[in-house]
Amino acid sequence: MDTVTVLESLSGLTGFLLNLVAAVVLLVLFTALYVRITPYPEFALIKEGKVAPAISLSGALLGFVIPLASAIISSVSLLDMVLWALVALVVQILVYLLLKTFLHELPSDIATDRIAPALLLATLSLAAGILSAACMAY
Repeated sequence: MDTVTVLESLSGLTGFLLNLVAAVVLLVLFTALYVRITPYPEFALIKEGKVAPAISLSGALLGFVIPLASAIISSVSLLDMVLWALVALVVQILVYLLLKTFLHELPSDIATDRIAPALLLATLSLAAGILSAACMAY
């Protein structure tokens, strides 16, 4: 492989790095906001070995990352990607808040390691993420 071929192959490296850094920042932002709105300390509970908080947080993270990836693929600019990622963030927060409205015991159930409510939350988070990603394919 000659130098020109290598340079051509790496011509998209700047865009890759910008998207990657933005995506990591957005993921950290989502995680910080999500664990702030939930009344139970996910990371402390996970450190104690509780499975329910790990399931629900994992579902929310995947439910955010799936449309984030779609936003990266479909966006026309970095700003466009960030705006659609913020839409995905709001959708995930709403999933938690809506489910908590219908299942009033959801926070205490997850904090006390009840798997079924955590699995439902994770599944709804993933479903919302997949639907959000599909809706971003414009």
